Amino acid sequence: MTRLYKKSELSFSLVLIGAYVLLFSLSDAASETLGIPKAVTAAVGLIYTFFLFLFIRKNNLSKKYGLCKPEKITAADIVFFIVVLSANLWNGVELNLNVIETVLYIVSMLSVGYIEEVVFRGFLFKALQKDGIIIAVAVSSLTFGMGHIVNLLSGENILATLMQVCYATAIGFAFTVFFLKRASIIPCIVVHSLFNSLSAFSKQADADMQIVSAALLTAVPVIYGIFLIRKSDKILDN
Repeated sequence: MTRLYKKSELSFSLVLIGAYVLLFSLSDAASETLGIPKAVTAAVGLIYTFFLFLFIRKNNLSKKYGLCKPEKITAADIVFFIVVLSANLWNGVELNLNVIETVLYIVSMLSVGYIEEVVFRGFLFKALQKDGIIIAVAVSSLTFGMGHIVNLLSGENILATLMQVCYATAIGFAFTVFFLKRASIIPCIVVHSLFNSLSAFSKQADADMQIVSAALLTAVPVIYGIFLIRKSDKILDN
């Protein structure tokens, strides 16, 4: 893997994405076959997370991929992260799974948050950045958002999936701009992981509320991302 990385960072990032989609799709299917949701997925997620962590540490890539302390955090950053983090609780709280299933779900979602941020905001974005900031931001965000189409394979309805693609793309855009401005993806990993995990306690909303929530989760990140771009000489200079 190190040889592939040194030869082509873009090819390396695409292999990571392909492996992630394939492994998690297969492990979700295997978990369902066992009758314990996320049982296999949680294990696969931990292994994949550990692999990425060791690869980055072994090759001294932590700073390059934003696994370091942010340069600064502003009030606008905090407000944005709180809005995203709380989204799955807007309609109320309820326990959707039993205790064991909840633990397995949270473990898998924590790993997903780490993996997706490192792969999409880290490896893919940095590989594309050489061709220009705009292209890198656009492709990283769109690829991250479109990747959620695979949720159709787990039984999600089309409308819910399309809404998720929209707000995931918007959040991906905001997180990428945050990385550019603050030189860190650690807050993005934390918020992404907790956002995913809190869905285990999310009360099912009616159709109208789902549309409103998706619209807000799309609009707020876009507004925040544009705000950061306008405030960032680092981005404009590139």
